[in-house]
Amino acid sequence: MPRALIAANWKMNKTAAETAEFIRALKPHLPAPANREVVLAPPFTSLPAASAEARGSGIGIAAQDVFWEKQGAFTGEISASMLREAGCSYAITGHSERRRIFGEKDRQINLKTRACLEAGLNVIFCIGETLDERDAGKTFKVIKKQLNQGLKNIPRGDISRVAVAYEPVWAIGTGRTATPGQAAEAHAFIRSELGKMYSGNTAAQVRIIYGGSVTPDNVKGLMSEPDIDGALVGGASLDLDSFVRIIRS
Repeated sequence: MPRALIAANWKMNKTAAETAEFIRALKPHLPAPANREVVLAPPFTSLPAASAEARGSGIGIAAQDVFWEKQGAFTGEISASMLREAGCSYAITGHSERRRIFGEKDRQINLKTRACLEAGLNVIFCIGETLDERDAGKTFKVIKKQLNQGLKNIPRGDISRVAVAYEPVWAIGTGRTATPGQAAEAHAFIRSELGKMYSGNTAAQVRIIYGGSVTPDNVKGLMSEPDIDGALVGGASLDLDSFVRIIRS
């Protein structure tokens, strides 16, 4: 069974000073259990401070987004190599807010994911359906399309460095959470599709994590399901005590 991944996505929260303070407070609670990997995704401006404070602690640092080109006239964008230099070992691609608010399409997300892998970054690759799509019975169709297009041309040798985050859009920041059964059904489908795209053995090594209003109260039930290999935590990760409880769930 892959080592569980607990990733915190802070979105547009915490300054560099607040980020460093949080990590200093978190470190006494580490190392995490041997079967847990902990990754924090602060805002771009906090990445160097996060990397410096986390050094030697076992905490991984992730970027919340990335651009696919290595350099050029792309105002406001940041490349994968720049993220590596800032101390990142991960980047998030395809988050539902990037898709919904900023209109990112599967092709763009694929380019970003490939750029990260080529630069030596690991990836948290997000997929998930909206409430309308779930109510219309299109959950599996949407997930399959996002997987096939988002992971296009990613070789078998690289897919183990991708953690797939299933985040039903209707459960992002709403307080609503998929039941363990609903999440498990989606995760099993994702594992099956990865098996078709690569192989059963390869799919078994890919971590599939759940994101969508994860809290200390519901994380244990979610992670007790066989195909759920961790969590992508939003609001609950901003509070130290809450996040420590999730890590140790």
